[in-house]
Amino acid sequence: MTNGDGSFRHESIQSRKSIKALLEAVTKGIGKGELTLSDGEDELVMEPGDLITLRVRAERSEGSNRIDLRLTWTEAAEAPRSKGELKVR
Repeated sequence: MTNGDGSFRHESIQSRKSIKALLEAVTKGIGKGELTLSDGEDELVMEPGDLITLRVRAERSEGSNRIDLRLTWTEAAEAPRSKGELKVR
């Protein structure tokens, strides 16, 4: 189990039903603030913060389809610093 720095990568072919179950497990982990990824060989525990950046990218080209979902957050206890208050005149 990795609680510190580390990485996890997994690739496999899954059914729609199993992908749905995996995405529901990710959603549940985000909701409880602890997400554990494992595949029998490697394991990585992550603690999602209250503010998470979501990036979605989708592409369809010549019969090939792709959706990339990226979630990023920092583990800093304090809120991210802003450049200052935005003003529009």
